[in-house]
Amino acid sequence: MSNPHLNAGGTAALATREYHLAHEPHPENGTALGFWLYLMSDCLIFASLFATWGVLGRNFAGGPNGAELFDLTLVALNTAFLLLSSITFGFAMLRKQVNDKGGTLLWLAITGFFGLCFLAVELYEFHHLIHVGAGPQSSAAMSAFFALVGTHGLHVTFGLIWLVVLMIQISKHGLIHENKRRLMCLSMFWHFLDVVWIGVFTFVYLMGVL
Repeated sequence: MSNPHLNAGGTAALATREYHLAHEPHPENGTALGFWLYLMSDCLIFASLFATWGVLGRNFAGGPNGAELFDLTLVALNTAFLLLSSITFGFAMLRKQVNDKGGTLLWLAITGFFGLCFLAVELYEFHHLIHVGAGPQSSAAMSAFFALVGTHGLHVTFGLIWLVVLMIQISKHGLIHENKRRLMCLSMFWHFLDVVWIGVFTFVYLMGVL
């Protein structure tokens, strides 16, 4: 004969477990899936901007073209900064795997430094182009250029803000599960920006000077 007290206890425990599963703030792999969906939406934005450049990228309204405006040496330096930042972020993730808080913070700081160098060079390039009369209002091509490259630069800026906030959280709370999850998301975001920039470097700058 079954014990009603045991049955009641088992039912209560099952109900409690189901409640916690239903109200789990971060279900297993839920954050990663959501962030992948966000990155896919970002892909659509950049795909639209690349398509806009593909259509308008030769319309310089009689002004100087890409071969005259783009400094490939400067762009190559900027590309090196972003690629190095991606490598150093990889080192930070390796230190995270062994729960090395100090090493993780060090490599994140180096990543942030390279990211700032990238933004500084990009802002210098924008200032130079505007100074020589090739601002976003000068032609359809330059409007498309500033929209694409500027959108990427904004993403890097937001990534750096996220990086600083995450470093503060790691400094205060260490490499807890939540911070490791945030690091993984930021890593995906940062490497995504790296891939997008390779596309910018190839299709905007290299093809722009040919």
